[in-house]
Amino acid sequence: MLGMWRSGNRFTLLPEGARFLPSMLKAVDEAGQSILLELYLAESGHLSHILIEALCTARRRDVNVLVLLDGFGSLGLNESDRQTMIDAGIQLRIYNPLRWWRLSGNLTRDHRKLLVVDGEVGFTGGFGAVDVFAEAWSEVAVRIQGPCIRDWVRLFARVWDSQASAGPGSRQAVCGVNISATRVDGYLGMRGRVVWGHGFRYQAIRHSLQHQSSSARKRLWICTPYFVPTYSMRRRLRRAARRGVDVRLLIAGNHHDHPGVRSAGQRFYTRLLKAGVRIHEFQPSFLHAKFSLADDWVTIGSCNFDHWSLQWNLEANQEVQDHRFAAEVAALFESHFTRSVEITQAAWLKRPWLQRCREWGYGALDSLVTRLR
Repeated sequence: MLGMWRSGNRFTLLPEGARFLPSMLKAVDEAGQSILLELYLAESGHLSHILIEALCTARRRDVNVLVLLDGFGSLGLNESDRQTMIDAGIQLRIYNPLRWWRLSGNLTRDHRKLLVVDGEVGFTGGFGAVDVFAEAWSEVAVRIQGPCIRDWVRLFARVWDSQASAGPGSRQAVCGVNISATRVDGYLGMRGRVVWGHGFRYQAIRHSLQHQSSSARKRLWICTPYFVPTYSMRRRLRRAARRGVDVRLLIAGNHHDHPGVRSAGQRFYTRLLKAGVRIHEFQPSFLHAKFSLADDWVTIGSCNFDHWSLQWNLEANQEVQDHRFAAEVAALFESHFTRSVEITQAAWLKRPWLQRCREWGYGALDSLVTRLR
């Protein structure tokens, strides 16, 4: 689903955990009224300990703290950490807890990442409360101020209050959150829109990217760790490249948490390369960031470029239409390109047969899983 375009925002690009994690923790430490936190991945460890301590400290200041975690993504968060939050007075709810008798019903996950403090400042991206985001994975987040905060709070409230969310937290708790976000006037006032998806029924994130792919005139750069696009999206990428648009894909390389997904997506390389699409595989570490650039349009958030995100998950992205912000994102892309290996058509046609077999096998498995829906 699509939010409204709203002017008067300030968006700050925060590449890598060394920048966005301190900024997020600082916002939590300065909270005076409310904290809304929605995460997919949460795992007991150093980072989650620091985060939980900051949330508990805020609660002792009488800040209203609401934490929404996914039932599958938070399996690594032990019971003592959960109880610590509950004992501190934090309202904790779990989205779609796993139930063995529900079978395919367990596939729908809350993959969104969101932190909103005092209804004034927010953060979204691909982050989680897992140590690898601070130590090993390459990630990107965006800091949000302005009218778009209102849409993020409403989006949080829909999931928090839904029947799919369970736990001791009050279903009406978000109603007490003061949404005081105001316009950011002057030179830094930026235009933005919140866009979200809810499984197979609502795929506005995909439709928005498809529209940008079809209308881009100069450049279309996409960064995704899991590249398993739909046929319609692959066709748009090829068409854009053939009409002269600079189409580039920045994809996770050998460092990958799901190598099978990487192989499944690589089966599409041949036709994309033939059409003129440039493909870069990131080398230094696992690239977990999800952001795209089409001319001066940018989207950053939780949504991966794969069937799972598009057909099962709850996802949300922040879109920005601003040439200054687009220039920052373009510079980040360029920096990542220099640390990547570009896959050429000539080299790809010479790849070994074992590689081709992996593509076929994992591609067949991907097609089977997709049909489960």
